[in-house]
Amino acid sequence: MAALLLAPGQRPDADRIEAIARSAGVFTVSHRDAGPAEWVEVLRDGLTFDLTGLSPGAPLPAVHDDAAARTSAVGLPASLDLAMLEAVGLAPGPHLLGAEHLLPVIRVAARIITHLAKSLDAKAILWKPSGSAVSPEWFEKACNAWIEGGPFPAIAMTTFARTESELTSRGLAFLIGQEFRLYSSGGILQEEDARVSVRLVDWLVAHGKVEGPREVVLSGVGAVRLEPNADGLIHVRSA
Repeated sequence: MAALLLAPGQRPDADRIEAIARSAGVFTVSHRDAGPAEWVEVLRDGLTFDLTGLSPGAPLPAVHDDAAARTSAVGLPASLDLAMLEAVGLAPGPHLLGAEHLLPVIRVAARIITHLAKSLDAKAILWKPSGSAVSPEWFEKACNAWIEGGPFPAIAMTTFARTESELTSRGLAFLIGQEFRLYSSGGILQEEDARVSVRLVDWLVAHGKVEGPREVVLSGVGAVRLEPNADGLIHVRSA
């Protein structure tokens, strides 16, 4: 689901995770192997997640595609080499298999991730469904606003591939089973199209999969026409 990207040699061991859990009460360690465990199970609100890649075991690969992660990076210094960082991964536990895309699960995961990122001085947070790398501060701000009733953190948990006239989402399928492609009404993408895409992610996360053609009105940007395709892609045009 997500990875914390840390400076080389800074990955925590299981004892450090237990100490973090005791200090703040954001989560508890519900299971660990005896001795120097390479993973632990953490618990919050009745949901368990596996935290893997702990020291002294081998780190997880930081990013599979550094160029793609860098292209979609938010709030990270240009000098930060993502490929040189070491990753600790967070994923839903086995009992959540098939439910990892549900919003209550993602909200809990976001709380655990943001707390660990701050405690471990993470350099970036990688949201794996979209492949986006985000600064911990930006991720925390966007997710906390959502948890408190604000819009879904589209820039933190989705990315957008652009051409001159189209914008295609990535990471939305993890949430609703579909991605979308937005076509610029003027032939060339404008700042307004970026606002439409962010508002549309929020609307789609709230309303779910689009089963047939329809028109929707997005707050602050107006009406758009949604036309789902059999390949799982929603074609989006101004109404």
